[in-house]
Amino acid sequence: MRPIRLPPQSPGQIEALAALYDTTKDVRLKARSQMMLLAAERRMVAAEIAAIVRENEQTVRRWMKRYMAEGIEGLKDAPRPGATPKVTPEYEAELIRVVRLRPRSMDLEFSLWTLQRLADYMAEETGIRVEAETVRQYLAKHDIVLSRPQHKISSPDPEYEVKKRRSKRRETA
Repeated sequence: MRPIRLPPQSPGQIEALAALYDTTKDVRLKARSQMMLLAAERRMVAAEIAAIVRENEQTVRRWMKRYMAEGIEGLKDAPRPGATPKVTPEYEAELIRVVRLRPRSMDLEFSLWTLQRLADYMAEETGIRVEAETVRQYLAKHDIVLSRPQHKISSPDPEYEVKKRRSKRRETA
């Protein structure tokens, strides 16, 4: 195979590649921008770049050709087929609002939310039916975790803590 090289790039093009490399969170896009930076700044050929980034030479050649044809936009993944997400931004906002309310305050017959109860309630209110696992994922995205309440027994007795420790010592003896 004939070695493939990028044509000389302008400083603006190299800056755009460097900015993409520094700012993107997509690891695939980061690797591709790194490949193009090696080709543009160090004038490396596909075989040399492939050895550095641990990719197949043919893969590097393909991305170099696509970059030459389409520029930075050519490094991005093409849209992938699949079902459109059921959950809308409005649904997500409503889910977060609802989970922060007590079920009894909404005239429901239970005191605590479970993932399944939330999924069922949201299906009734919005008409969008999703699995409990999907509800868990959207709650986790907002750092919300449903867990069982921890019951703590306490007493107004000022000597309660002392008595409690004493009773625990008797249990272990």
